[in-house]
Amino acid sequence: MRIGVLGATGPAGSSLSARLASVGFEVVLGSRSQHKAMEVRDRLLGRWPGRGLSIDATDNAGAAEADLVVIATPWDAAGSTAQAVSAQLAGKVVISMANALAKVGHEFQPLVPPRGSVAASVQAAVPRSRVAAAFHHVPAKELGDLDHPIESDVLVCSDHKDATESTIEIVRKIPDLRALDSGELSNAAPIEAFAAVLLQVNVRYKTRVALRFTGIPE
Repeated sequence: MRIGVLGATGPAGSSLSARLASVGFEVVLGSRSQHKAMEVRDRLLGRWPGRGLSIDATDNAGAAEADLVVIATPWDAAGSTAQAVSAQLAGKVVISMANALAKVGHEFQPLVPPRGSVAASVQAAVPRSRVAAAFHHVPAKELGDLDHPIESDVLVCSDHKDATESTIEIVRKIPDLRALDSGELSNAAPIEAFAAVLLQVNVRYKTRVALRFTGIPE
């Protein structure tokens, strides 16, 4: 499968791109600037030589031509980025991974974006696509460190069954990540907001926590 990552030059997008490529996906880095995407591609390939990573680089429009697309931009650009390439995204599964957060003093606080969540805003921007929300609670630095596995649950929600299933299959390709079907896209609002809690725990305990649920059979 060829996966396009829009906004792939940021920490979350570049880390996810490297991890997806490490498990055999063909990844296309997208950015407003193709030159910047190429720089990030070269950096990733230089950091992980010999791994045979399949990573290409282009602009967001080019990355949106992939089979499945991830929106990894900052939260306030997710909807407009998706809308700008809506023709390329029509009929495809689109994964939204951004959290709408702000740091106020020493505290992280969740924001309420239009339509209640970033994922819902993306779905409204590309109504002919099938949007799933996922990867909100996976620490970016650890996700991008291919020398170590990353253990976390990934909550996946969507109004489209095939989008949920496709996203779960992608997550399952990554060792030690467990995908959990978390219902319809309306649940993206509390999922995204909970990232503020995790970040606050990181600050208080000087660590990087990941989410893991107990009581679910493997």
